[in-house]
Amino acid sequence: MHLEVWPGNVYPLGSYWDGKGTNFALFSENATGVELCLFDKDGVEQRITLTEYDNYVWHCYIPGISPGQRYGYRVQGPYDPASGHRFNPNKLLIDPYAKAIDGDVQNGPELFGYSFDDPEEDLSFNDTDSAHLMPKSVVVDESFDWEGDKLLRIPFHETIIYELHVKGFTKLHPDVPEELRGTYAGLAHPASIAHLQMLGITAVELMPVHHFLANPGHLADKELRNYWGYDSLNFFAPYSGYSYDQRPGGQVKEFKEMVKALHKAGIEVILDVVYNHTGEGNHKGPTLSMRGVDNAAYYRLVDDEPRYYMDFTGCGNSLNVRHPQILKLIMDSLRYWVLEMHVDGFRFDLASALARELYDVNNLSAFFNIVHQDPVIADVKLIAEPWDVGDGGYQVGNFPLLWSEWNGKYRDTIRDFWRGEPGSLGEFAYRFTGSSDLYQTNGRSPYASINFITAHDGFTLYDLVSYNDKHNEANGEDNNDGESHNRSWNCGVEGETDEPEILALREQQKRNFLVTLLLSQGVPMILAGDEMQRTQKGNNNGYCQDNEVSWLNWELVNEKAQLLNFARQLVFFRRKHPVFQRRRWFQGSPIFGKTISDIHWFNPNGTEMTEEEWQDGFAKTLTIFLNGKEIPRVGFQGQRIIDQSFILFFNAYWEPLEFFLPEGLQAQEWRVVVDTTQPSFVEEGAIYKGTQELIIEGRSIMVLESIE
Repeated sequence: MHLEVWPGNVYPLGSYWDGKGTNFALFSENATGVELCLFDKDGVEQRITLTEYDNYVWHCYIPGISPGQRYGYRVQGPYDPASGHRFNPNKLLIDPYAKAIDGDVQNGPELFGYSFDDPEEDLSFNDTDSAHLMPKSVVVDESFDWEGDKLLRIPFHETIIYELHVKGFTKLHPDVPEELRGTYAGLAHPASIAHLQMLGITAVELMPVHHFLANPGHLADKELRNYWGYDSLNFFAPYSGYSYDQRPGGQVKEFKEMVKALHKAGIEVILDVVYNHTGEGNHKGPTLSMRGVDNAAYYRLVDDEPRYYMDFTGCGNSLNVRHPQILKLIMDSLRYWVLEMHVDGFRFDLASALARELYDVNNLSAFFNIVHQDPVIADVKLIAEPWDVGDGGYQVGNFPLLWSEWNGKYRDTIRDFWRGEPGSLGEFAYRFTGSSDLYQTNGRSPYASINFITAHDGFTLYDLVSYNDKHNEANGEDNNDGESHNRSWNCGVEGETDEPEILALREQQKRNFLVTLLLSQGVPMILAGDEMQRTQKGNNNGYCQDNEVSWLNWELVNEKAQLLNFARQLVFFRRKHPVFQRRRWFQGSPIFGKTISDIHWFNPNGTEMTEEEWQDGFAKTLTIFLNGKEIPRVGFQGQRIIDQSFILFFNAYWEPLEFFLPEGLQAQEWRVVVDTTQPSFVEEGAIYKGTQELIIEGRSIMVLESIE
């Protein structure tokens, strides 16, 4: 078919349909030639040589090309891996700026730029064609009726995050129509939204939805899949495998419909984004997109051996965020998801890798400076996973203003406290009050701390109290993958058991974890399914388990329904009481020494904690008084915020202990509202006053509320 080809424009990059035709633009600094490849519905390819080249951008405009058109690129240039160049026009390439991608990569030796049977390995040249194995980029119509939808902008200190997997959340949901299960439409279904509203969370954090490498060869050989999706091939296109609408580009509208439905329900959408690496892997990986477009520009290469990749991620490569065009790629992607897709924020996977200007992590790197200055991105929720696998990559507490962080120290401290490991109460107190030791000195607030006990990576809450050791045999790596030090405790028996005492203790420990999490200062994050007793049978690395191991089980019976009800009560309890949602730090000396008005710390006898007690590594008891009359915060219209006051008794010791109301608080009446020995919130709880003793059972929490 003969097509008119006009010069077109260098901007915007990617494919852009203006209602009459489509502009195509591809950045490649080192290419010597580019072919645009158009595919009809039967897969027949038509190649168009691009002759326009400005500012390292190859571009054209073709009248009549409309949404749904599938395309790709072939890029010519030197194939010289020793110099960092891996151009191979025999490989069809995904457009880095494609807004939709049709299908998954299929495995085969044709995907690789080199020949497997050549003794020079990746230095050799593979001239077999890969088009039949490659998904195709798609021209999309970006228009959409948002019906007035806007970002919800829920204050961070009032946020409760629920981390979920788009497919796994609804794949087994009995009230979602079967054809919608595991899709964006399934998550938008009223049955899904009803659960989220019933639980009371304010934001869903979606595990990666950028189009990713779903069937890498090493997993396909074991009949497994890349379930988590942390191997992006593109930073704009929603993954087509999560779409009910299988028309080319249909996933874009479906994703927007999902966001609109969640927003109408009062729920924000946060994306887990992976800008630190791509699914093309190391020097022996396939040529799918950026490697073939311009390897030396898109990736961090070893300075004196550019055949190889800098790998701060453990995934084979690192994106070259030092290059201005690659920084632009990331920022264009972020703005696209906010402005066009209406997402409310981002969680950045292995964010320390983005901060590496040379080798060291630098929190004033170009990426963070640009984010800080961008009027769109600086105004949404920004969450860092503050580590990578490189030297010095663990950067909890070191990210700049505007950023919140997954607080790994919170997770570790709270797990150790409830499993009975030695550790100072001072450490526990810092974590419970928002980790001021990590975030206060550089001007950040308590909501800089994203508090979590469990996440997608590691044990579920059920498994955390049921297994001492990982059980990852199903992953096909002889149980060598995954974290070996989980800070878990099986309560006396490894795995499933029928022993009533063990089962009762496990349920109590789950409630201990949930109460600690939801009543801590900072932003709580709940792992989807923890409220419904989801288990992975001890697998702490379910990245390749796209099956019942990872999917949520919606069959609620007995203790499963009890825990869900307890979690729901707890979430709404937090939301009701601003004393647990402070946006300012507690005043005075944060932990030791001084008498302060908004928080007090006591030992079980009801007397002020001494410095020796704070430092006692074996102490497992603590009383905390939170003063609801002294909240340094005003409402939206400047009104004073006043709440009830609370006393929290923590007993992580294994036996019951006597506690007493703190000195100075004995004249007031206090009612029990939470007792983690009970499966639900306490109705008409016991009332305490004066010097009356309280028996706090072993490994439990009791919360008292002031009676005005």
